[in-house]
Amino acid sequence: MSPKDPLLGTLKVCILNLQSEGGAVTDESPHLSSCCQLLEIILRKGLQQTVLGLIRKDYWHWLEQLPQQDSCGRLSQLSMAIEKTVSCKKVITSQGRGRYFLRLALNRRILGNVVQHLLHTPKLLEWYDPAVSILRNEEFMEPFLSLLLVLSEMEFSLNIQNSSFLDESWMLPVYETYETVPCRELGMVLRYLGKRVFVLELVEGSQAHADHFVRPGDIIDEINGVSLRNACNGQAGIVLQRLKGKPLTLKLIRWLNSDGTVYRPMVKLLKALQQENPKFQLYPKSQASVEEGATQCLRDGRIVYIVKYLGKADVGVFGGKEVLQQGIPLVLDQKLPGKTVLFDLKETHIICIEKSSKQELFQHHYPEISCVGRYSRSDQTIFAFCVSDCPETPEACSFSCVVMRASSAQECEEIVNRIAAGFKHTEWFV
Repeated sequence: MSPKDPLLGTLKVCILNLQSEGGAVTDESPHLSSCCQLLEIILRKGLQQTVLGLIRKDYWHWLEQLPQQDSCGRLSQLSMAIEKTVSCKKVITSQGRGRYFLRLALNRRILGNVVQHLLHTPKLLEWYDPAVSILRNEEFMEPFLSLLLVLSEMEFSLNIQNSSFLDESWMLPVYETYETVPCRELGMVLRYLGKRVFVLELVEGSQAHADHFVRPGDIIDEINGVSLRNACNGQAGIVLQRLKGKPLTLKLIRWLNSDGTVYRPMVKLLKALQQENPKFQLYPKSQASVEEGATQCLRDGRIVYIVKYLGKADVGVFGGKEVLQQGIPLVLDQKLPGKTVLFDLKETHIICIEKSSKQELFQHHYPEISCVGRYSRSDQTIFAFCVSDCPETPEACSFSCVVMRASSAQECEEIVNRIAAGFKHTEWFV
């Protein structure tokens, strides 16, 4: 039997989930982020770093060199995609450019061709360790290219303009367009923070205040096509002065997600705004109801989930995903009262803290987790993961099934995807 790589199996599941949604894949798809993360992990796996290199190599560094490796004119679509990525002013790191390119390649259905060109460019392919990389393993490459072929046959309709946070995260904010008629002053007080232009407050009686569209805390990403990413103090004012008396089209990055939760990558910036300007309200009065019965909250500047911890059960010496459907009923049959907990998914590990007492119930690094999944029966809000318990020797290792309940099926799936991505990407840090 040929060997299998778990990344390819997980990617296949993500693609099947995308297909099951029907229609074009958009930024609203709950499976898109996981799919992109897996593609990125595969492109990074086995990427060798030079001993004395001052810059850490990322997959973008070989992507931008591909057009120079072929003079046969076969890379026209790839060349245009790379040129568009390089010219994008909203991404300023190699990570951001790589992510922008992946989204663009999905839209243009060229990702499979990109990998094929890499395979025919030995100089760049040597960047990967043949003992680790999927891209240099002949048995893994065939199924990987087959999956990329499936992606190339799917329709993606991703908003490429929504890219200003790709440097930091695969999670995308709500991105909306605000159009206004010519006016002397919009009436927005702006604050430059983190190379971005925030709306600090609206002047009462102004055009922006009357339109009820812009909210304090939003980011102005573009004005009439001019990007304000990496903007210096006063740059937005200069652009607005130049466009005085003309209709304006502003691209806004919302600090609130569509479900009323805070867009996580903006949390630290919003808290900095709040510290500098006490009048700035992180939660406007109209959103006060979000606090009541909230499913997420802020902890140390991070968004954490509020879920129910239902208990755990020993499932033996095997920790594969098939044991989840056996372990979950074992816990439910105990009929223990659930504990409301704060579930924090960090970069390298997860922490579970009882909400009332603030006592830490457990902490597990991602490599300790063998599998994660949702309950396949009636209650789609229940999820579980298996974690290894090795007291002294690997021979004595056994697994426990930890069971929890999220507030909704959508949030349950989001948590499962984040844990799955967590134990896939702990080997890479930016």
